[in-house]
Amino acid sequence: MVGRISLGMVGIWVGGILSVVGVIAYGLGNSTLNLVGLFYGVPILLGGAALKSAEVVPAPLLMPTPREVLQVRSSQETPTQAQIRRDVMRFRYGIEAHLDEALAKLGLSPTDQERPVLVGLYEQLSAAERYELVLRFRAPYVSWETWQEKQERMTRFFGPGIVAAVQLVEPQVVDVHLTAM
Repeated sequence: MVGRISLGMVGIWVGGILSVVGVIAYGLGNSTLNLVGLFYGVPILLGGAALKSAEVVPAPLLMPTPREVLQVRSSQETPTQAQIRRDVMRFRYGIEAHLDEALAKLGLSPTDQERPVLVGLYEQLSAAERYELVLRFRAPYVSWETWQEKQERMTRFFGPGIVAAVQLVEPQVVDVHLTAM
């Protein structure tokens, strides 16, 4: 639940309100409320602004997860799939983009400007009725051939119990299917 709330916005609102209360209290001559408002409000406001500037917003769910997929997920989802799903669906701080380190280790992110961007994710069942977590990337600087070459490496990278497959959705948009085995 906490990961779904922007801590930066909370800091900005709380710090802003306390700062305004401190300024009003100063104008009314209430020195105690003035000190509390300004000495706590301004640092909280600045901290909230700093968090907001380092924030990576949650990746959207591209389509609702069907009930049968939720049932299968509870029994087949691997710890790696669960971790990826939790990480990309919450506010993150101190990273450049979702899965930036994973993409760099896989050789899919030559530079920060050329890094594929996670557009969203969805869950489905594979043809063999296995749970799949599908990550959709917009990758204008990474060729389709490169994605295909990295498919086997992705399977090894995401760990035991997962098979990775790539699918070209449209030019420059790639789905990475992480299927539980």
